[in-house]
Amino acid sequence: MAQTEYEKKLKKALKVKFKSDVSEDEITIKQYLHLLLETLWIEGEGFSSKRPFGNSGWELELIAPLIKAGFVEGTLDDEGCVLRFGTDYGFVIDLIYISFFGKID
Repeated sequence: MAQTEYEKKLKKALKVKFKSDVSEDEITIKQYLHLLLETLWIEGEGFSSKRPFGNSGWELELIAPLIKAGFVEGTLDDEGCVLRFGTDYGFVIDLIYISFFGKID
């Protein structure tokens, strides 16, 4: 089955690189999502959904590069921090699906 244009857009978004506290090097959105799941698995019951990587605001760390790359609507300040973004998490949920399954069902 051929990929839709939306699935192609999602796959491009997964390749967006950004600097994160979870790595010394830049990582991709896809790597970030995988690290998040890995952290959940390793920490089990001790996993903190508020601070999975030791700090709060981890969702914004993921949203900021998506805004900067034009995949998600929002506004960043001069330092690249999120000032505003839409509350529709559908795009990020679709990123998770395509990252793990290669397609959207």
